[in-house]
Amino acid sequence: MGTLALSRFALMVSAATVLLAACGGSQPPIGAPGAFPQTPAFWGRTNSTNYKVAYSFADTTDGSFPVAPVVYVGGTFYGTTEYGGECNTNPTCGTVYSLSLIGHEKVLYRFASAPDGTYPLAGLTDVGATFYGTTVVGGSNVCGNRSYYFSCGTVFSVTPGGSEKVLHSFGNPPDGNFPAAGLINVNGTLYGTTQFGGKGRKCNFSCGTVFSITMSGKERVLHTFSGTNGGGPVAPLIAVKGKLYGTTETGGAYNAGTVFSMTLSGKEKVLHSFGNGTDGKEPMAALIDVNGTLYGTTQVGGANNCYQYTACGTVFSITPGGKEKVLHVFGGSDGAGPVAPLIEVKGTLYGTTESGGSYSCGGGGCGTIFSITPNGTETVLHSFGSGTDGANAYAPLTDVNGTLYGTTARGGTHGSGTFFALSL
Repeated sequence: MGTLALSRFALMVSAATVLLAACGGSQPPIGAPGAFPQTPAFWGRTNSTNYKVAYSFADTTDGSFPVAPVVYVGGTFYGTTEYGGECNTNPTCGTVYSLSLIGHEKVLYRFASAPDGTYPLAGLTDVGATFYGTTVVGGSNVCGNRSYYFSCGTVFSVTPGGSEKVLHSFGNPPDGNFPAAGLINVNGTLYGTTQFGGKGRKCNFSCGTVFSITMSGKERVLHTFSGTNGGGPVAPLIAVKGKLYGTTETGGAYNAGTVFSMTLSGKEKVLHSFGNGTDGKEPMAALIDVNGTLYGTTQVGGANNCYQYTACGTVFSITPGGKEKVLHVFGGSDGAGPVAPLIEVKGTLYGTTESGGSYSCGGGGCGTIFSITPNGTETVLHSFGSGTDGANAYAPLTDVNGTLYGTTARGGTHGSGTFFALSL
């Protein structure tokens, strides 16, 4: 999987061990600290005529490593960067930012300390002019054991003007911790997952949870994974006809991840366990619903050899009843490591891979943008790494009137990630 061989979540576990020392200062929150404009003349050389870099992140000032999706609200994009933002110490603690369609960027909020929340890995959820999100670490509680400890993560709200509020600090047990996924809004209640924590002890730090939380911050653990029924959920949930659907990166019958359904009250059912043959392994992305069929990706697995891994990942479909089908197996040249959710535009699915493609980033490829039909015909639309066009796309795309917008975690003029547009 290229220069980012470790998953973003494994990387964050390592970072979490030093959180209490790394981001424990008393720097006050900074709201709306000014704009960092870029113009189309700044766009880098690319290998696709319909691809443009609209903004290159510059690390400490405006954030770095944007791995989360952007949400488009009222003509403006909003998102998070996992790092950057001039936190008291290194590594820096992350930002919330806004971007115009032509790439004028503004930092809305800089995370500053452990109680405030640190490392917003997931995207934002817009609910009535207020955004809700998670930080994988930070908060007021400490998790782990004597040799390995970190603060447990938060749920926060932030306004478009940059006013942030911690709604919940996770703890362990029986609460979950390390909320790597974003939230979804179902009838005024937010639902999410934590990668670790929960009541069980069968997994390292236990296997993770599904939780609900009100807009005012009242949190409830709905389900704790046991390993056999899934473990380590790192993807957001989706809601379809009154049920929640999601994936776990590990656990299941072959310890290679699952697809599950769940009622809003927390009754869980495993629909599919990955790892039996070439059906893919380790799904890190959320599912999407297209006309009653669910589509998703696995970051590894499949039938093709790929770099240092056994295979490059897959695109799959699955019915709500659990009938799974592999639609495409990546081969490296067309991408590898699809960790982002797909999106659907006019009957075609679009996605990104964090490595693979035509250009090398440490021997593993810089990633791609691809399209795929529901019957499995895949086309590479752009290979990252031809210049300053970005590298390693972890985030899903966002469609605005036939143009796809997204982020790369690295690359760009400063090497700290990009915001890009691809016209269809």
